[in-house]
Amino acid sequence: MMQTTAMARTDSAAGVGPEAARELPFIPSVDVYETADELVLLCDMPGVKPQDTDVRYEDGELRVYGKVEARQAPAAYLMEEYRLRDFCRVFTPGKEVDPAAISAECREGVLTVHLPKAEKARARRVDVRAG
Repeated sequence: MMQTTAMARTDSAAGVGPEAARELPFIPSVDVYETADELVLLCDMPGVKPQDTDVRYEDGELRVYGKVEARQAPAAYLMEEYRLRDFCRVFTPGKEVDPAAISAECREGVLTVHLPKAEKARARRVDVRAG
């Protein structure tokens, strides 16, 4: 079973200024599905470009990080809800992953990470012979 942890601190009860808020990453929404050969993560990270994405697998943990660039701001907003924050999330997929075969692609704000299962973890059919 895959476990997930957030790599984020929570805002304190006292307000946080814009520069301090920049340090608190968003926790991206993630869908995970499993096939016979791999686990696949679909991470929503709007505004993150492929070159600003960092995916690392180390010591049994998968770390997903996406840096969001500041956008051009007009002189004054009539309403402002957008908060500039990077994305970060950590998963513990288990020992069945083949670290050398992990791949990822980022398209239209969705990071897709493929975690192929190690050969020993893949289901296989066992032939039954007549006795």
